[in-house]
Amino acid sequence: MIARVFYKLAILTSMGIFAVLDPATASSRSSHMKLAGSTSQPIGHYNYCKNYSHDCRISTKKTQPPKLTRKRWKDLVEINSYSNSTIVPVTDYEGFGVEEYWTYPTSFGDCEDYVLMKRQMLMQRGWPASSLLITVVLQPNGKGHAVLTVRTNRADYVLDNLNSKIKQWNETEYIYLKRQSQKYSGHWTTIIDPNASPNS
Repeated sequence: MIARVFYKLAILTSMGIFAVLDPATASSRSSHMKLAGSTSQPIGHYNYCKNYSHDCRISTKKTQPPKLTRKRWKDLVEINSYSNSTIVPVTDYEGFGVEEYWTYPTSFGDCEDYVLMKRQMLMQRGWPASSLLITVVLQPNGKGHAVLTVRTNRADYVLDNLNSKIKQWNETEYIYLKRQSQKYSGHWTTIIDPNASPNS
């Protein structure tokens, strides 16, 4: 039995998805996000849906997260790396002259544009839309940011243009506010983050 456990740990380590957290610094979050009720749609996503209505009308009845296999982990690593190394980070105001403009980037983009690109590329590889969710967070400095939450049977992972390493959401320093609904891509859901302060 012990041998089997160590064998499984070795496999997970070789896949790059197993990490041992220091008990003194371990997060109070579980490996999967807990959700509350519906919440408001970000204005950037609202306007994006006017231009890409097909992407905001995806309805999913079966929302069971997919199994994290070697192939799927390779998908995440390749696409996260490609997007982060190909797109030049530029704010919406610098690129388009407005505060919020969500679109698919070709050469430059803001954080949410990286998310849209990664989401689209993963869907093209067969990932279900219900497991690829645009997520709004707060950085430690208090600034807003967007990342892609990837739901799997093992954990919720974060693909981030500010960090090339793919982490479980409970291993990041962000405060999680809300994300797309896994049932309907045009709706949003509040995230219950135990690390959030009452004023977050």
